Amino acid sequence: MAKAMNSIQKVIIIGGGPAAILAALRLQRTNGISPVLYEIRQNVTTLGGAIGIPSNGLRLLNRLGLYEECVSKGALTPHIVLHGLNGSVLGEMDMADWSEQQTGFGYLRIRRTDIMDLLLRAAEKEHIPIHYGKTLTSIWERGDEVTVEFADGTTDTADFLLGCDGIHSSVRKLYIDPGAKPEYTGISNMYSLLPTHLLPIAIDPVANLNATLTPDGLFAVSPVTKTSDVLYWFFSREVAMPKSGDVRDGWETTQKAEVEGFRSTVLELLGEDKSDWVQTLRGLVQNTDSVKFYPIYKLPAGRTWHKGRCLIIGDAAHAMPPHASQGVSMALEDVFLFSKLLASSNMSLDQGLDAYVAKRKARTEAMLSKAEDNGSVRRRTPAWRVKAKEYAIWGGLWLFKTTGLGRMGMGQKDLTYDVESEEF
Repeated sequence: MAKAMNSIQKVIIIGGGPAAILAALRLQRTNGISPVLYEIRQNVTTLGGAIGIPSNGLRLLNRLGLYEECVSKGALTPHIVLHGLNGSVLGEMDMADWSEQQTGFGYLRIRRTDIMDLLLRAAEKEHIPIHYGKTLTSIWERGDEVTVEFADGTTDTADFLLGCDGIHSSVRKLYIDPGAKPEYTGISNMYSLLPTHLLPIAIDPVANLNATLTPDGLFAVSPVTKTSDVLYWFFSREVAMPKSGDVRDGWETTQKAEVEGFRSTVLELLGEDKSDWVQTLRGLVQNTDSVKFYPIYKLPAGRTWHKGRCLIIGDAAHAMPPHASQGVSMALEDVFLFSKLLASSNMSLDQGLDAYVAKRKARTEAMLSKAEDNGSVRRRTPAWRVKAKEYAIWGGLWLFKTTGLGRMGMGQKDLTYDVESEEF
């Protein structure tokens, strides 16, 4: 007879990013499961800009005992301030006031390297093994066990396998759903992290997410440290698929052109306005030496997430555009629900995983829709329409404030969802 869900003792986790380490920590602490992680990279990656974590994710980080350390490294930025290209403030909206009242947690922005550092320390403290330089080549099952093999010829066997290896997941491609292909959204990001001491002129402290609409996309800047001494800026815009198609060489050529031309492109869009805000943005761009570019992909909804004794979670299952800041939060919700399934269920493997997927798909597809709606301001827009949007935003924010819609939770109710309220 096949083992029930709650009989799992050892889990192999493919991946070494936030989703993988969070899964390992939760399963070991709460379920008494022994996790072992395998990461394709040769060592810890230093790539990445900043991660936004709203209330629903912060509450779960707190339950893992990681919230205070995250807050000590990142910046609580609950407000979004919208600026016009003439430097005016169109309005301000709190992204987390109502959800914070309901949950006790607001909105955090933190460097990816900082959250990885603290997660790796937590894993080391709890003696969770992470093996680097492991390229997965095959997966097979026999009875109540699943075995993985790597390019170096080594293998490992466990009761269960979690694929936490991102949008280009090897677990998904090799075993669970080879036909699921990431789709380009038409939007790409350029970004950089800039210590404020590198700026030749002093600027007023940036305390929130500040966004400026341009005819060619959205330019935004936010602090990512508690003291606001490091700023994260990104320029999110439409970029056409390379003429050679969705291939590495084509994107490398596009990336080179975008990065080389970023300064002139952004400065031209910002114009010559002499306001303090526009001059601040120009100073940020002019003093940025290193820029990263990445095209934004998503995974199509409605695909398969599990097969046999294997399940994909996080971006491996439901990667979405970052426009709702839900990447880490969705992975955390996945982890906590899977942990609850293991702790509370005597269901068979297939029954348990089907129940898990039914609950998570409704949630993740709703957040995908929200992220795509938020992405509309990144689309290319004639200058006159940008001006019209500025007036519309000004009026909408004024109405939002004067009518008290924010006090009723408008736009924030998704952030109060508690995945642990789900029952199996």
